[in-house]
Amino acid sequence: MSSNSTMAKSSQQQPESSRTRRYARRLPLVGTLAAGGVLLLAGPAFAHVSVEPEGAAAKGSFATVNFKVPNERDDASTVKLEVTLPTDHPLASVMPQPVPGWKVSITKAKLPKPIEMEGEKITEAPSKITWTAEDKGVGPGQFQQFPLSVGQLPKDADQVVFKALQTYDDKQVVRWIEPTKEGAPEPENPAPVLKLTAAEADGHGAAAADGKSEAKDGGSTAATDASGSDTTARVLGAIGIVVGITGVGFGVFAGRRRSV
Repeated sequence: MSSNSTMAKSSQQQPESSRTRRYARRLPLVGTLAAGGVLLLAGPAFAHVSVEPEGAAAKGSFATVNFKVPNERDDASTVKLEVTLPTDHPLASVMPQPVPGWKVSITKAKLPKPIEMEGEKITEAPSKITWTAEDKGVGPGQFQQFPLSVGQLPKDADQVVFKALQTYDDKQVVRWIEPTKEGAPEPENPAPVLKLTAAEADGHGAAAADGKSEAKDGGSTAATDASGSDTTARVLGAIGIVVGITGVGFGVFAGRRRSV
């Protein structure tokens, strides 16, 4: 092979190698954009004030529930949570677990119609519970759980809907009060919903002396699946978008390479 042909071949290989390196350097940018899409889609699913049972929340039982409060702001802290308790199914027994750095108060209201619990007639019940930060509250990028023992849960309902107000230290109030309708898109500020499981054969469900559930494993599946279904759908959708974006990126780069 002549020296001229060798030089010509080398000059063809160098641009090709240079283009390959440029495409390789651009691929991380596609991955970064795709990852950003995942964060944008997955973030809102975790940003709502929600309520989840600790174990099972069976109909007609006592249960311990946790109100989970994430901070949606990057420039303010959450300093107050107000939860309005249902009036259609009054909860006669409400006991908060102490949360360090927060004080709690319970407001009671007279019931329009007395209810009976454990053989006793109840004429008033808690209507609102308020947690107020004594220090800095829930800072940006953090969340706080507020445990509560409640009972008796209704026997003739599949869920209990609470309404919550989240107050920031700049006086902004986010009202988590919108009802979620089956088959409709999730509202912007949905009210926390506690899903109830079927009552157990003894009629007491998961009731225990301290108000906590004894069925940690089996009874929690339905409530956990229900609360996590929306998050799972969003995450799966985000993964699909990531795969699509990455495929488009490779296709564009490959097309450019073939056309050169």
